[in-house]
Amino acid sequence: MAAPLRRLLLSLALLLAAATAPGAAAAAARLSTSYYSRSCPRVEQIVSDVVTAKQQANPSTAAGTLRLFFHDCFVSGCDASVLVSPLSTDRSPERAAEINLSLPGDAFDAVARAKAALEAACPGTVSCADILALAARDLVGILGGPRFPVYLGRRDARRSDATDVEGNLPRTNMSARAMAVLFARKGITPREMVALAGAHTVGFSHCSEFAHRVYGYRGDGYDPALNPAFARALRTSCAGYERDPTLSIFNDIVTPSVFDELYFKNLPRGLGLLASDAALWEYAPTRVFVQRYADNRTAFFDDFAAAMQRLGTVGVKTGRQGVVRRQCDVLD
Repeated sequence: MAAPLRRLLLSLALLLAAATAPGAAAAAARLSTSYYSRSCPRVEQIVSDVVTAKQQANPSTAAGTLRLFFHDCFVSGCDASVLVSPLSTDRSPERAAEINLSLPGDAFDAVARAKAALEAACPGTVSCADILALAARDLVGILGGPRFPVYLGRRDARRSDATDVEGNLPRTNMSARAMAVLFARKGITPREMVALAGAHTVGFSHCSEFAHRVYGYRGDGYDPALNPAFARALRTSCAGYERDPTLSIFNDIVTPSVFDELYFKNLPRGLGLLASDAALWEYAPTRVFVQRYADNRTAFFDDFAAAMQRLGTVGVKTGRQGVVRRQCDVLD
């Protein structure tokens, strides 16, 4: 199939998918930045205080909470269904799905602590879904990233099922084209997708997630998209990963603890850790945004903030569509 025709078909697929996904504007209309102004006026300060303390004690909290927010919103909407503990239900919840097993405990604990503080201040008022959205925003800011308004009023899910997860989350070996189609199903554009990928400027990935790029790639080599020196360093650092599944590498090896544009600068240098990272540079429709953000931190921050707001409206439940759970890890 000729390249122009492939591009046309992809564009049509994205347009059709986006048209059938819930619109961000319609969903946001049901939310408000002042939702708790009377019922719990200190909600933002309480969440901020709790997650700041948690981040200071456990510096991996920020990246983990960002990932937790994304995994929650992309499966059944931003409804805190990913927070449900397998120990609290007879059915396997989203958290028990294979791709969610590596979600960090610090992130779950940050939300649980914020919920406990809010239950003391405003019992039965603030949803776990709203807490997670606020926590993700606050932790980005703590690491030097943009701060932006969070629209509130989400309700928590009444169900959580591991079978809902498959096919709804991107895999680390996905092509940019496949990811664009997946994101479009959620109403998220390729530009927003690339901006959200910038969250990989913080945090780490386990060696098992990119080992196929480093060991035995088409024989005994490594992925040629990798910088050769980087590939050799990864081989050394991840040696024995099959015996020790905790071995991991920072997603951004230059400024791993700062929310900045270095993730995007790394990609054309062959320093993208995951295959899905490298794919954003290799694919022309997304490369343009990678280059834009690599060249302009303000553009990245502005687009990331807007994309996070869009992400926070995916599949939201409001009013009687959901509940306000008293405990985030237990279904009411």
